[in-house]
Amino acid sequence: MKLISKIALTWMMVLIATSIKAQPGVFQPGDYRDGIYDKENTVNRRYIPYTHLREGDVTWEKRVWRRIDPREKINQTLYYPTTNVTGRMSLVQVLLKYILNGEAMAFQDEEFQIPFEKSAIRSKLVLQPDSTETENFDAEGNAVTVKVLPPADSTWIYENFCGVDVKEDWFFDKQKSVLEVRIIGLGISVLTKGKEDLGCNSMFWVYFPSCRPFFAKHEVFNTKNDSERRTFEDIFWKRQFASMVYKESNVYDRNIEQYSKGIDALLESDRIKGDIFRWEHDLWHF
Repeated sequence: MKLISKIALTWMMVLIATSIKAQPGVFQPGDYRDGIYDKENTVNRRYIPYTHLREGDVTWEKRVWRRIDPREKINQTLYYPTTNVTGRMSLVQVLLKYILNGEAMAFQDEEFQIPFEKSAIRSKLVLQPDSTETENFDAEGNAVTVKVLPPADSTWIYENFCGVDVKEDWFFDKQKSVLEVRIIGLGISVLTKGKEDLGCNSMFWVYFPSCRPFFAKHEVFNTKNDSERRTFEDIFWKRQFASMVYKESNVYDRNIEQYSKGIDALLESDRIKGDIFRWEHDLWHF
């Protein structure tokens, strides 16, 4: 008898909820589709796992650090939008979303040894403006000074996002006879301002393989075709970005800017890219 009562009660709740939803004039989010079809490919997409790699299969390897400037035209899909837009997010918006809700971990260093505490990373990403004082009157008409705390701002970083550092490993897999590259980590840099402009400084690092599942579910803008938008996973997998090499693995552990300046630093960056390109082509004879 109790089971029958529970089933009847459940059906009544379902019917009531359905009737409320079907009532004319009652707005429900999602009643009006913003488009001509439901976008399901990106939302339900899964990333492609890396193939298994044995240490014995790697006959050559080089670590390279690159810097992506979001001001370059080809990289603007990573920078925009700088405000909250339905259906599309910038790279830093995606990372902030998953870091603040605990699904991604932010690190203080590029070796991924020192993670940020939740309270520490929240205080870095969420800006709390200074309180202001206003004068009110109490019930007896006396002037009372009240401190007003403005709401916290987590969007300031959207426009101040100024660069992405890419830490990656190039290697030759003798089993497949191919030269491949795998990104190890991403470093986000932000324009910081105090009493004076402090420039573009590194804020945090994320471990790239752990970000791939949600990168595959967020699309970026395609200037040529709105129905063929890529995801952040596609952008990094297919290398659809411009960058400058600022460091390669070396015995001194130096950045290029520590021994080359100006045009010489750019030429050194191109030399490192060219060395990797030529190394691959020197493997084959045509």
